[in-house]
Amino acid sequence: MLNDTGERLIPNNMKPLNSSLLEHVARYYFSTPYVTGRVLDIACGSGYGGLMVAKERKHEIEEIIGVDIDKDALKYAKGQYYHPLLTFKQGDVLDPMLPEKLGTFDTILSFETIEHVDDDELFMKNMYNLLKPGGKLIISTPFGEGRGIPSGQPFHTHQLTKEEFQGLFKKFSKVEIYYQRGVTIEPPREGVYYPIGVAVCEK
Repeated sequence: MLNDTGERLIPNNMKPLNSSLLEHVARYYFSTPYVTGRVLDIACGSGYGGLMVAKERKHEIEEIIGVDIDKDALKYAKGQYYHPLLTFKQGDVLDPMLPEKLGTFDTILSFETIEHVDDDELFMKNMYNLLKPGGKLIISTPFGEGRGIPSGQPFHTHQLTKEEFQGLFKKFSKVEIYYQRGVTIEPPREGVYYPIGVAVCEK
């Protein structure tokens, strides 16, 4: 059994109305209309999201690969979340050789990942290089005090500001920025506090 460590969500160990679980599930459902072709779920954790996408988009995708650095998480994912279009592989999001190891993708999903890495520029470079021309990256992260400032979260290197988050996507040809509050993901409304940013970026 995989333990709930490193912020990894284990749906089978959680109550159905757990707010963190609902927020994570909402991001995967938000992403599904954009998902086509060959798909990468980077830092996939326990793997439940890959299964959700595979079931929802089985007619629109060729395959989905869930990649995580944690061997235990991948072992759990392989045992719990089978789908003929879904496979799991070990990999490091900062490995510059990932495009050579995995190939390129039409869609990349990266939810609650970038706050865990020291070098967000290298992370974004990897994501860009992993995308085919015209491919889409759907990415989310919680907002905080900014790059290089401790967030108080034990597993987060830092949490970007809204402005820093928006500045990650300069190389992309088209970017749509949304904000998340609970299970709601929407364009910003005046006077509403949004703790999480979600971007849809086209190469």
